[in-house]
Amino acid sequence: MVATWYVTFEVRKRGLLLRQRTPRETKTFATEAEAKLFARAKLDEGLAVFAGTLNPQLPRRLIPSSDIAAWLAEEQDSDEASQIPTGD
Repeated sequence: MVATWYVTFEVRKRGLLLRQRTPRETKTFATEAEAKLFARAKLDEGLAVFAGTLNPQLPRRLIPSSDIAAWLAEEQDSDEASQIPTGD
């Protein structure tokens, strides 16, 4: 498997920390669809999520947490469009 996408998400804090921080974990995926499934699951858990492509993948993409919902909606829009009868 050649990973081309990554999803980074915050890890829930365990125990007491001396200083405030937001630990994160990153997973890699071969396809954008796999990355979106994972990102959706983490977002549904209420975690902050961001994603992107790994170098040297082109075109480069970075999806900040503020744009994750729109990125996930792209999948639904394309799925719905492929299911609409064309009247052929």
